Amino acid sequence: MKTRFKLVLITLPIAAIGAGVLAYVVSTSPPPGRIALAERASPVRVIAAETREVTPTLVGFGLVAPARTFAAIAEVGGTVEYVNPGLRDGQILPAGAVLVRLSPTDFDLAIAQATANIRAAQARLAELDVTEANQRAALEIEREALAVKASDLERAETLFAAGTMAQSGRDMARAAHLAQRQKVQGIEGTLALFPTQRAVQTEQIAVYQTNLATARLNLGRSELTLPFTARVATHSVETGQFLKTGQTAAILDGIDQAEIDVQVSIDSFRGLIRSGQSATATLPMDPTRMTEILHEFGLNAQVRLRLGDEAVTWPATVDRIGDGIDPKTGTISVVVQVDDAYSLTKAGDRPPLTKGMFVEVLLSSDPVSGIVLPRSALRDGQVFVVDDDNRLRVITASPWLEQGGIALFTDGISEDSRIVLSPPTPMIEGALLDPHTDTEVANRLLTEGAAQ
Repeated sequence: MKTRFKLVLITLPIAAIGAGVLAYVVSTSPPPGRIALAERASPVRVIAAETREVTPTLVGFGLVAPARTFAAIAEVGGTVEYVNPGLRDGQILPAGAVLVRLSPTDFDLAIAQATANIRAAQARLAELDVTEANQRAALEIEREALAVKASDLERAETLFAAGTMAQSGRDMARAAHLAQRQKVQGIEGTLALFPTQRAVQTEQIAVYQTNLATARLNLGRSELTLPFTARVATHSVETGQFLKTGQTAAILDGIDQAEIDVQVSIDSFRGLIRSGQSATATLPMDPTRMTEILHEFGLNAQVRLRLGDEAVTWPATVDRIGDGIDPKTGTISVVVQVDDAYSLTKAGDRPPLTKGMFVEVLLSSDPVSGIVLPRSALRDGQVFVVDDDNRLRVITASPWLEQGGIALFTDGISEDSRIVLSPPTPMIEGALLDPHTDTEVANRLLTEGAAQ
């Protein structure tokens, strides 16, 4: 009962009063004001497009190797008589230094034998001259005797025809004539052999002279001499050891030039070449002119060695392209050379550029001038700009060079254009924008462009 009483006497009157007050306020209040719809500008970050110079650069890594290596290989065998005291791993020997000398005894004996053979053959040749002269004198005598025998035979034939000589007498005269002819014929045959015998002896002398030259050459080969200044890499010879023909006594690395074989991607290397040349420049693939064409591109190189927080650099030249493509990485080999790898050494400051060092190689071409933008400003081949009416515009552009965090354009983008770094979402061309210049990005581009 009390609940119903409270509902009728308290709650309902209060609700009625509230409804009346609300109705009064609504009926006496003015209608709400209308707000006209207006386009809202989207805030975006922009930078001004500026023309700068950028040096196209490609970074690679590789191991240092000597440009020239000398392998001291024995051309003749023999007992080692002398070994250079400096022939120790790591030692530097000057050009012309004698590394190893074999005992000359065997070679001197070969020279003496060849010389004796030549003298013996020359003596036999002189003997042939004397023998030939004697045979010719004997031939004259035998020919005179033959003439006498011929006269006797003719007289016997006359007497036999006249019947005053018996047949036996005539036959004896004929036999004597034939015997004398045989003697003359024998001497003439002997004389006919002399030119052949002399030619044989002459050729034999030539053979012996060849043997003498070979023996002297082998004597010279018994001494292994260093053709250029080099550092000993390995050695495997000692005094008293028998060195076989073809055995390697030592290996030495030249110190005048060093090479670094750098592996780079074909696309990056092609881009480096293209950046410094005309639009039609391509990676040289003609094996007969590859090195010549590569030098025409005028690429620059620098070798850098990291030593803690410091870096030591050497000027280098791009020498050639390697002999193939790495099947695992798909990269090509670019070989750079450093001259005077040891002479530029400074104690405590610049170490020598020695074999096995892992170094960084910077390849670069001539600077390229163009509009430099952050690489992130390029999206799917498009660049967004703000026009004079602060409207969003889309420009299709292809960068001439993409390097690190920047992209360089030589056409399609005009200088002082306002480039949108953060386009609104959704991206609608013609949308109203509220551009704000991002000075931090602009300063970073200036710094990165100077570094490049």
